[in-house]
Amino acid sequence: MQLHFIDVLIIACYLVLVVIGGIWLSRKAKANMDSYFLAGKVVPWYLLAISNGSSMFDVTGTMIGVYWLFTYGAKSLWFLFLWPAFNQIFLMVYLSKWVRRSNVLTGGEWIETRFGNDTGAELCRLSVVIFAVISTIAMIAMAFVGIGKFASVFFAWDVSPHVYALVFIGATTAYVIFGGMYSVVLTDVMQYTMMTVVSVCIAVIAINKVSPDVIASVIPDGWGEVSFGKELNLDWSANLPALNDRILGTETVKSDGYFLFAYVILMSLWQGIIKSMAGPGPNYDMQRILATKSPRESALMSAAASLVVMLPRYLLMASLTVIAFGFFMPQLRQMGTDVDFMQVMPQVIGNFLPVGLIGIMLAGLLAAFMSTFDSTVNSGAAYIVNDIYKRYIDKNAPQSRYIKLSYFASVLVVVLGIAFGMWSDSLLDIMMWLIAGLMAGFAAPNVIRWHWWRFNGYGYFAGMITGMVLAMVYPRVFPDLSAINAFPFLFGLSALVSIAVSLLTKPDDEKVLIDFYTSVKPWGLWKPISKKVLAEDPDFKTGNCIACDAVSIAAGIIWQLTLAAMPIFLVLRDSRRFWGSVIVCAITSTILKFTWYDRLEKE
Repeated sequence: MQLHFIDVLIIACYLVLVVIGGIWLSRKAKANMDSYFLAGKVVPWYLLAISNGSSMFDVTGTMIGVYWLFTYGAKSLWFLFLWPAFNQIFLMVYLSKWVRRSNVLTGGEWIETRFGNDTGAELCRLSVVIFAVISTIAMIAMAFVGIGKFASVFFAWDVSPHVYALVFIGATTAYVIFGGMYSVVLTDVMQYTMMTVVSVCIAVIAINKVSPDVIASVIPDGWGEVSFGKELNLDWSANLPALNDRILGTETVKSDGYFLFAYVILMSLWQGIIKSMAGPGPNYDMQRILATKSPRESALMSAAASLVVMLPRYLLMASLTVIAFGFFMPQLRQMGTDVDFMQVMPQVIGNFLPVGLIGIMLAGLLAAFMSTFDSTVNSGAAYIVNDIYKRYIDKNAPQSRYIKLSYFASVLVVVLGIAFGMWSDSLLDIMMWLIAGLMAGFAAPNVIRWHWWRFNGYGYFAGMITGMVLAMVYPRVFPDLSAINAFPFLFGLSALVSIAVSLLTKPDDEKVLIDFYTSVKPWGLWKPISKKVLAEDPDFKTGNCIACDAVSIAAGIIWQLTLAAMPIFLVLRDSRRFWGSVIVCAITSTILKFTWYDRLEKE
């Protein structure tokens, strides 16, 4: 399609504005490492929540979300378990407080608070940095592929999607390099405001232009049901047979692998719980937590992030899906088995929105892409500079040198991410490898590190390296093994190696363990250390209530599901399910008020 001049002008103005904003903030960011990577720990928690939520409001994930909602209907709400989105619930209930109490700059630096500074701890730190860089590169690759596919629909020049991706990535890299975390937060807030306005506008169009009768005429029986059985039981053969091919698979079309729906969701749930208990990965989640002013504010930030991202994002995805049902079904049928469902969102935007609103929408979606991308780049560069150069090469360099190296590190991870993105054109494959393959090896040692005193640096390093190697190898050795089915084996082997190596090596320094226990105050298998702490200070209390945390997590997961369900049923005009979601949201919010909010430590 050919964009109107007004739409192109809106997009160009936005790109120029964010680059100027990054340059304007560069003076603040250059003050020191804390300023560059954590914005001096002075940003209010609600702005960090908007920034964190905005970073989750990405183009690639939204395109996949539209495809899932279009294909699987209301049941796609359960795909929140795949990432898992409810890791934010674990963070808000207790893990954000644990992380923030460490008062460090990066996840690699956090290692010293848990394992000390001996050889095992240094190996731990190295493994975290390697994981951070690998995951950063993979996330940049996913963003690169997604933005290229998205932009190629709108711009008429006969060039590769990679060219468009390079243009937008170049602009984003420029402002994040100059402005650091200040730039990330400022632009994230602006981007989130744009996306919320755009989401509401698209919802108004969807509700006014597509009637419930039109929706009912094109969807299969059971599409609007949240409940599910052993099998998916959605039959698209009458309206869009190509979707059945994606659900079931054929000789030429790869199946999504979700036909045995109950199995997939239950596997996703237990995997999600394990991954969530591991705590935040060394990415923008941890960076936002460390940038908060206090443990209390870190918990509030994580709670608000769910609210910030769920309502507008699912409003947008539902609206685009409904417009596609109303106006785009004939075009999808004509594509036959070659249909690229990742193009549903850009095709709907390009063909059914008015001039001006298209420009704002595209600028908003580019903002969403940039929001995720800038956070990823900034967090990845922090590990390279702080945990490699500063720690092992030059501990006493002037702050200006560290900032300049941060520029170089940012460019480096972007270049590597682009190279990986050019090698892989499948968004779903990259995403599933990230959330189930790479995270499987990460989860085991990172769950154990919080909850078992005897776990040492050597065990952590061995588990992390085992997990990363297995994640790299298994797709080549077992190409037909899906990431979700590979998770138990990757997790189990990584956990086994972690525990075995810990038991075969000496425990960590007792003083380090006592300091960690008294400052972070974790719960779990810490009785030997707890006894020593109480012997020195009989009045010491952790303030933990495992039962309260468990209730809060269960209520929080349901609460988060309702935040996604409400906008979907609002746009579908399904009043029964909409008000049912509102009531459940109110009940779980009340539970959380007593079991979580009232128990937050006061400051």
